[in-house]
Amino acid sequence: MFYISEITNTAPAQYRTALQKKVYETLDRLQIDYDRVDTDAAVEMEACLAIDRKLGVPIVKTLFLCNRQQTQFYLFITCGDKPFSSKKFSTALEISRVSFAPAEKLEAMMGSEIGGTSVLGALLDSSRNVHIVFDRDTVSGPWFGCSDGTAYSFMKIKTDDLLGKILPHAHHDYQIIGPDAEK
Repeated sequence: MFYISEITNTAPAQYRTALQKKVYETLDRLQIDYDRVDTDAAVEMEACLAIDRKLGVPIVKTLFLCNRQQTQFYLFITCGDKPFSSKKFSTALEISRVSFAPAEKLEAMMGSEIGGTSVLGALLDSSRNVHIVFDRDTVSGPWFGCSDGTAYSFMKIKTDDLLGKILPHAHHDYQIIGPDAEK
């Protein structure tokens, strides 16, 4: 049976990664409220759906992408139930075709492993080498659900706090593309 804790609004007692620690320190510093649950490793869709129900918000799907030369990197935040089309994504951004970036690049650049990828990784991307791109549907509601940079803890924060406080604090710009990957 998949474990999900009760909802809390406090940081974990112990941090698993440097990113996770940075996330909660930043939320505290910026005085951003959140609801959070701890879980078993959430790597399957059924687990994510259970987390969605518990927090009352869909948890986004976050893809780490790059061009063929691995010189341009993109963090694409989309809805969990939407299939990804490299062609539509690349067309919307007017860039060459992208593919999934290597796991070691994800860990080095965003501070997380596969399954824990989060837009909050922007807090560690001080060189701003990763372009953040949101599917419009993920930021159209009042709440945003995501991982805290691990596959073991998920949170719900206000979308306005993410876009208006956290990403500016990380000095990160972002783009929003339409639900059908059109600008």
